[in-house]
Amino acid sequence: MLSVSNLSVQFGKRVLFDEVNVTFTHGNCYGIIGANGAGKSTFLKIIAGQIDATSGNVHLEPGKRMSILEQNHNAYDEVPVLETVVMGNKPLFTIKKEIDALYADYTDENAERIGELQVQFEEMDGWNADSNAAALLSNLGISEELHYTNMADMDSKLKVRVLLAQALFGNPDLLIMDEPTNDLDYETISWLENFLANYENTVIVVSHDRHFLDAVCTSIADIDFGKINLFSGNYTFWYQSSQLAARQRAQQNKKAEDKAKELQEFIQRFSANVAKSKQATSRKKMLDKLKIEDIKPSSRRYPAIIFEREREAGDQILNVEKLSATSEDGDLLFQDVNINLAKGDKVAIISKDSRATTAFYDIINDKLKANSGSYQWGVTTTHSYLPADNASFFEDNINLVDWLRQWTKTEEEREEVYVRGFLGKMLFSGEEALKKCTVLSGGEKVRCMLSRMMLLRANVLLLDEPTNHLDLESITAFNNSLKNFKGTVLLTTHDHEFVHTVANRIIELTPKGTIDRYLTFDEYMSDKSIKAQREKMYALETV
Repeated sequence: MLSVSNLSVQFGKRVLFDEVNVTFTHGNCYGIIGANGAGKSTFLKIIAGQIDATSGNVHLEPGKRMSILEQNHNAYDEVPVLETVVMGNKPLFTIKKEIDALYADYTDENAERIGELQVQFEEMDGWNADSNAAALLSNLGISEELHYTNMADMDSKLKVRVLLAQALFGNPDLLIMDEPTNDLDYETISWLENFLANYENTVIVVSHDRHFLDAVCTSIADIDFGKINLFSGNYTFWYQSSQLAARQRAQQNKKAEDKAKELQEFIQRFSANVAKSKQATSRKKMLDKLKIEDIKPSSRRYPAIIFEREREAGDQILNVEKLSATSEDGDLLFQDVNINLAKGDKVAIISKDSRATTAFYDIINDKLKANSGSYQWGVTTTHSYLPADNASFFEDNINLVDWLRQWTKTEEEREEVYVRGFLGKMLFSGEEALKKCTVLSGGEKVRCMLSRMMLLRANVLLLDEPTNHLDLESITAFNNSLKNFKGTVLLTTHDHEFVHTVANRIIELTPKGTIDRYLTFDEYMSDKSIKAQREKMYALETV
């Protein structure tokens, strides 16, 4: 289907890829993974023909059509929604436009050409293009009354869904997607997972959503040491096998036959689990062909995220009564919110409107005044907040040691070696700890915020979209730390695996009150009675 031969990419003295050779075959979904800066997005742009490699070749099988998820959300602002989707199949759309132009200036000389084009159009199922595009849009939550709206007039989050429909339209032979779940809600992500799990053609995708990668991927393409290595199975299999290989490497005196036996048992155990799964990996029986020597340890560095509490909280954590809030535009975000947090609760705060969850966190952190209602923290609680927007924390041009030192309480804590300990856990060691905080990337800023949270040793953690900008290694370490944390957690995230494995209680904020259940996230989202209740809570009043 698609082959990459002797591909090298170099920027100045930095070598990103060195003589990469890899083949992507028909019917498989490949998840591209790698540390931040490894070149995941660059690789997608090269195979999509958007940028050139330093050397090497990319070959797409003749007659096959490639489709790419558009990253520029404003690229089609002057185009109606339905037409934007149809434009995803460029050969079809080109023929359609030529037919329309010939009919607009119809002559006897045009008739033969129109006939030729119409034959091609019919062979490409062109007469059903609009209805197929409309069906895609509806499945992605774009209501029919918006199908003829110009893209410029669409909400930014709905634009993402339209561009997703554009990429999927026309059943492309090769589908390339860079972070397709960004700005999508859980229902839309679930639909996309199911769509791709049953997709018969080839998909190459970059994503930081582990649940998504597990649901759709048949193979993992790991960018490491300037090479790309293919591994059968989904992300969880790659992660667990690479961790096992790393542990074995550390046990230098372990006999070779013992290592082989342990790895073989692991493969068989995972294969058995996959065979019972409805996920995409169950379509392929590739694990049976996997050789022991194919499993290698990764060079990845995982941060050491350890949340400790200065003291244990009492039974009274947080009491919220009749809280309500509106947006700056006057939209009702939530009302009549009543919450009593219990000790040890790990709560997912969710809403169909992300402004509602952020407003809730800002209110209980004294950063925003509610329209009505009240809240009270327990006297033994200390809380630490990781906001979705952390820009205000990084305005001063100081190094990271001095930045983190701002939240120390004693002379002992202010010692550089003490502060560096927390930065080092988040991979800011040596000269990295002396970087100016004004030049940090988005992921580095979040890692700094996590250093701050570890330093504060609060017994209540408040997390608004904490995985934004983090790589898979940091997300995995963060996820594991919250599962082990003994205190109370309130979190909002679009990372399915994160919320499902951490939260034991779901509280949904709506314009008509709250839905509050002690359930896992998957149980909550699959409960039919809750689904019916959610529809009523979000339904607009009609006069």
